[in-house]
Amino acid sequence: MNPLIQGCCITLWVVVGLSSLAFTKSVDVSKQCQFPAIFNFGDSNSDTGGLSAAFGQAGPPHGESFFHHPSGRYCDGRLIIDFIAKKLGLPYLNAFLDSVGSNFRHGANFATAGSTIRPQNTTLHQTGGFSPFSLDVQFNQFSDFQRRTQIFRNKGGVYKKLLPKAEDFSRALYTFDIGQNDLTSGYFHNMSTDQVKAYVPDVLAQFKTVVKYAYDHGGRSFWVHNTGPVGCLPYIMDLHPVKASSLDKAGCVTQYNEVAQFFNRELKVAVFQLRKQLPLAAITYVDVYSAKYSLISQAGKHGFKEPLRACCGHGGKYNYNVHIGCGTKIKINGTEILVGKSCKDPSVKINWDGVHYTQAANKWVFDKIVDGSFSDPPIPLNLACHKHI
Repeated sequence: MNPLIQGCCITLWVVVGLSSLAFTKSVDVSKQCQFPAIFNFGDSNSDTGGLSAAFGQAGPPHGESFFHHPSGRYCDGRLIIDFIAKKLGLPYLNAFLDSVGSNFRHGANFATAGSTIRPQNTTLHQTGGFSPFSLDVQFNQFSDFQRRTQIFRNKGGVYKKLLPKAEDFSRALYTFDIGQNDLTSGYFHNMSTDQVKAYVPDVLAQFKTVVKYAYDHGGRSFWVHNTGPVGCLPYIMDLHPVKASSLDKAGCVTQYNEVAQFFNRELKVAVFQLRKQLPLAAITYVDVYSAKYSLISQAGKHGFKEPLRACCGHGGKYNYNVHIGCGTKIKINGTEILVGKSCKDPSVKINWDGVHYTQAANKWVFDKIVDGSFSDPPIPLNLACHKHI
């Protein structure tokens, strides 16, 4: 490495370290947040069963690495939201849309795979997989959930064990991981990069509106993930092939990652504006993009292999085929096989099915973000109820 660049990097890490130390001193670290519940809003990156409940279960081999059966997640195991819940000592979140066997005492998950911030105004099939449960719909579900749970909880009996207390809504952690599909949907509608960028302000205006609504309903602690490097996803690279000169050193498509970074810069500005507008809110912006890109671009260093190939897939450069997805049954030489059975060791793979991350990758990313190293302010998860003074 160039000595000047190396020196700059060392200085940057020192500044980050001092900033983190300064924040730690600004709050009483002994006063860890006691979140009684989590209310999550998002897309497939944090969907624990919403889309499966609405449109049919995601079948095997999804869930095989941890649950040992399909669990509603588009993953071989757990998602980042699962690790967040575990870290806070809470059970894994049930999807709001899943009525079978659900317990909402410690929160609910309103995320569904394919969700966007801005409504798509088309059917699920017309949009190629984008969910009708956009962020405004998810909030409406939350609002109804908040009102009706208290009506039933006041009846006593089993409802007290299954539903949150009224005060839990103001003490809960509100997590957001959404926006990726707003970007990719533009490309699926043959928009140019400039056209996608042009509608980002409207997308983020709608995001801010929903956060304000949650605040008006008592929410005070918000943990907001930015969007990941979409240009590194096998399904994007397979469906939108580009020249080798358009790939970065990690093999990802530069233009798509630049759009994601543009979105993230604007999201950070939106979070800054929300902090001014919502004086009692503690809002943490979490840079999962940098954590995920670090993992992908240095996969071997972290014990992972083939970072740009799907583990559960079939054929092609990226082991991805839009017509033969993970869990599909196909015949090869007269024998029926389940797509994904060839994925023998997901623990060393980053991408699960061409779109989503493996449990191992999710755990790696969570371990990087949980202590606040990728957050603004640099606040760990267990202090996310404290405002940065």
